Amino acid sequence: MDKFACFVTHHKKSLIVLFVVAAVIYAFLTMFVGVNYNMVDYLPPDAQSTKALEIMTDEFDTSMPNTNVMVKDVSIQQALDYKDDLAAIDGVSEVMWLDDTIDLKEPIEMADSETVESFYKDGNALFTVTITKGMELDAIDAIQALIGEGNAISGEAADTATMQQATSAEVGNAMAILLPLVIAILILASSSWIDPLLFILTIGISILLNMGTNIFFGEVSFMTNSVSPILQLAVSLDYAIFLLHSFAANRQRTLNVDEAMQNSIKESVSTIAASALTTLFGFLALTFMDFQIGADLGWNLAKGIIFSFATTIIFLPALTLSMYKLIDKTHHRSFLPNFKNVNRFFSRLTIPAVILVAIIIIPCFLGQGQTPFIYGSGNVGANGDSGQQKAEIQEEFGQSTIMALLVPRGDVAKEYALGEDLKQLDHVTSVISYANTVGTAFPPEFLGTDVTNQFYSDNYARIVVYTDTPDEGDVAFATVEDITAVAQSYYGDSVYSVGQSANLYDMKTVITRDNQFVTIIAVIAIFLVLLFTFRSGTLPFILLLTIETGIWVNLSIPYFTGTSINFIGYLVLNTVQLGATVDYAILLTTSYMRKRKLMPQREAMNQAMGENFKSIIVSAATLSVAGFTLYATSSNPPVSDIGLLLGRGTLFSLIMVLCFLPAMLKLFDKAIGKSTYKADFYYDKDKPDTKRMSRKERRNEV
Repeated sequence: MDKFACFVTHHKKSLIVLFVVAAVIYAFLTMFVGVNYNMVDYLPPDAQSTKALEIMTDEFDTSMPNTNVMVKDVSIQQALDYKDDLAAIDGVSEVMWLDDTIDLKEPIEMADSETVESFYKDGNALFTVTITKGMELDAIDAIQALIGEGNAISGEAADTATMQQATSAEVGNAMAILLPLVIAILILASSSWIDPLLFILTIGISILLNMGTNIFFGEVSFMTNSVSPILQLAVSLDYAIFLLHSFAANRQRTLNVDEAMQNSIKESVSTIAASALTTLFGFLALTFMDFQIGADLGWNLAKGIIFSFATTIIFLPALTLSMYKLIDKTHHRSFLPNFKNVNRFFSRLTIPAVILVAIIIIPCFLGQGQTPFIYGSGNVGANGDSGQQKAEIQEEFGQSTIMALLVPRGDVAKEYALGEDLKQLDHVTSVISYANTVGTAFPPEFLGTDVTNQFYSDNYARIVVYTDTPDEGDVAFATVEDITAVAQSYYGDSVYSVGQSANLYDMKTVITRDNQFVTIIAVIAIFLVLLFTFRSGTLPFILLLTIETGIWVNLSIPYFTGTSINFIGYLVLNTVQLGATVDYAILLTTSYMRKRKLMPQREAMNQAMGENFKSIIVSAATLSVAGFTLYATSSNPPVSDIGLLLGRGTLFSLIMVLCFLPAMLKLFDKAIGKSTYKADFYYDKDKPDTKRMSRKERRNEV
């Protein structure tokens, strides 16, 4: 570290130029990083939906219908004209309507009323449209221009287009709100008007490096694109604060600024590394998810932590040494009060905190395990125009979800029998297949490919099933199971299903496996970091219990309030809150253990709390503000849920560290002293010479 610190201080100008040039290059490269809005792409390769989509892509010219378009006040002929116009739009591969299910040459009054009203009701026509992946935004804009105002669009492709329009703007809006708030927090916590600029510039460069290097992945998920920059800023800002605080302290001991910075790097690198490691392992736990959106987010955030660590111990020292004269000129008095005796207040809360935790810990642990999940994108843009259009379609035609079955081709009579059985199921409103639409009397070979291609490939027959369920939920998933069971009674395991409900059903299955596994991985990894850091048999358990209790309380709130949260928010929060907020416990405990060698337990905690309270508050305020900013600015439910859970969870962790952790350290004082390597706790009976010291003398010794 001596050589490294000297290298940084002796080559500061070159290092500044290197990082700035790299940041500019990678900022440019961010424009070429693709953003994937389709969560189905992140299902594992062995998932049923993944195999079904591969078959659909390989065997059929068109993919799964993903959009509903409602046109009001039209006749049958006008609706058919609209169908032709929709099919002509670039990016639209298929349009299905009433004429695909019944013969319109006959009076529609003679047809099945339920089938007719699924497509045409009270003069309003509902088209089922398939939009090619990657062309959602342009196609939806063209459809909206065609049908005009007063008509409506909904569906998976419409949600994707809404997210594409909103995501980039919302990330910018979030940063525009977050940065002034963070700067205000940093001004309160710093002693120079320039310090906040150094913090933001350092972490800002690390964010640009992280986002630019995503070019090597080709694309990232919309979740990563929305959440990663803000989370990286919030969880790694501490590193810069630790280093500059250490530099300010070392400047009081030596007039040589290079020497002061070298000492600061050597003193703070271990603290920064321990803080970074706990967060890093929390993020890496996400990479063990079978649902690959976790790996996408986990690798990106872990990479961001590494860049933040590097910029903090290399770029920030070089930048600070180049600007230290300006830092001195812009020095200001501290705006925050002296927290020297803050523990006098919190010590009164320790016993109530222990009692309260003892009462709620089991219900909260059980409750968070029963939290109801949302697996899809939820009500994207629910309060905007897209949400209103979706509500209009549902009000007129009710819920409508499409599911496609892929079965082996060859037996038209079996296909017909399957279709008839499917029609008898609850919540199935219509079935479209060759056998049920054209009939069994005409072999497919006798008809043109323009008719048969939508039903048959060389190896598979496609049967489209319409249901009146929402995309997900108990009823929707039960309907998927019923449809699959009927199809398997005819074709066994050679049946594949695809569609929004079928995809989300597979997500639920995969995520149920992921949940406990990822949490266990994160806990074990961070436990090992704590074990290595403190070399104690008790402290890792106490610190993990402190933070995990805050997590359980946070995640049980949706269960007790009867609200659902997006599963990604749940999984990310489980690891991020643990990895990021355990730093507060580490900081307080590390300081306490040092002082405990020189003074009684009560005084050691008083001093540890007084010295570290400001750092803990600043860190927690930054992370919590970042979370609530995401919640306030995002119209994307998964991102919004992450923001709410993170903002609220950080506050719970803060309360646990300030109120519950000191009580646990006091309660298990003797056990900690005996189970910690070289704890060497101060006890009056063991150190009579120290006993004669005054409190002021012992404080001076510390």
